[in-house]
Amino acid sequence: MTSPLHLALQIALYAGLFGLFCASIFSGMVVVAAFRFRAEKRATDSEFLPPASILKPLHGDEPSLEENLRGFFEQDYPEFELIFCAARKDDAGLKVARKLAAEYPDVACKLLHSGPSPYVNAKVFSMETMAQAAAHSILVVSDSDVRVTPRYLRRVVQPFAENATGLVTCLYRGAALQGGLWARLEAVGMSIEMAAGVVVSRMLAAVAFALGPTMAVRREALEQIGGFGPLGAYCSDDFLLGKWVAEKGWQCRLSHHVIEHMVLNESFIESVRHQVRWMKSTRASLPKGHFGTGLTFAMPYGILAALAAAALHRPGVAAVVFACALAACAARVWAVGSRVVHEKNLVSKWLLFVVRDAMGFCFWLASYGSRRILWRGKRFDLERDGKMREVTP
Repeated sequence: MTSPLHLALQIALYAGLFGLFCASIFSGMVVVAAFRFRAEKRATDSEFLPPASILKPLHGDEPSLEENLRGFFEQDYPEFELIFCAARKDDAGLKVARKLAAEYPDVACKLLHSGPSPYVNAKVFSMETMAQAAAHSILVVSDSDVRVTPRYLRRVVQPFAENATGLVTCLYRGAALQGGLWARLEAVGMSIEMAAGVVVSRMLAAVAFALGPTMAVRREALEQIGGFGPLGAYCSDDFLLGKWVAEKGWQCRLSHHVIEHMVLNESFIESVRHQVRWMKSTRASLPKGHFGTGLTFAMPYGILAALAAAALHRPGVAAVVFACALAACAARVWAVGSRVVHEKNLVSKWLLFVVRDAMGFCFWLASYGSRRILWRGKRFDLERDGKMREVTP
């Protein structure tokens, strides 16, 4: 007669094998999507160089902010303007932008402060303030913690040569600014896990989202959704901007240009808070897709099946299962790292991603623990429609 423990181990083994099978199928899809992405015709320099406004929301100073912003002053582009905005006139980030503006007097630059936000998402109010002051019809919203090359603006605006294009966004690779294990794990999650999900989603359906580090939008499309203001009640303003623009009949395009997203050397607790917040935001914005994400993590299921097999005295099965989980992770790192985001040192990225994949599953589970998030020192509850409600003390 089978003991309860033996039965439980068998259930764990089969559950782990099923999860690993699903994750391996997803890894195969990532490889196909990455090769298709790489094989597509890439943007090259063209005569389409419309005037553009780069909008940079700021919120205080941060490590390497000056270096991050400097790249935008050094764009190889005939006509563009930079607009910076923070909530307060004396914001430390605006001081850095003002210093750079003095260094580059030939670059058109506007420094704004929005004042107290009427929206729960204060960043949206800065975006709205800058859009009203922008002189051009192509608006490129870019976060303060990214770095770009001088060809960034040329690459991002080129899809707007097609009149049907309403929004352009681009992938990014994580860069641990000051090193540190937790920052490096978070960075590899950006580079591999996030990018893998994006290229597979793009392969299966038309792009209907934006990624926060770069959201380039045609003013006409933005006006059709009511401007940036309606996004102010939501946490996932980037996702909804793309979704709403697509719903108006515009095409959303994913640029082949890749930028760098700087990850600070933060503590384990801060890193976990960031990543759980992102998971909760995704759950609120795309509940069905987020639920399915639980079957894309290879290492947790591989570990579960391997431990169960070892406990059932089947060491050969345990070794094969664990090796398959490692291989599934390696396939993603190789395909996305080399074909999409152009990472270096893929072996070290693979070793990090093995750990990050297991952590990602834990973050996914944690996203179902509550709807409360901590953002910029304030606590919010995410409602079922994705709106944020500030929690008063």
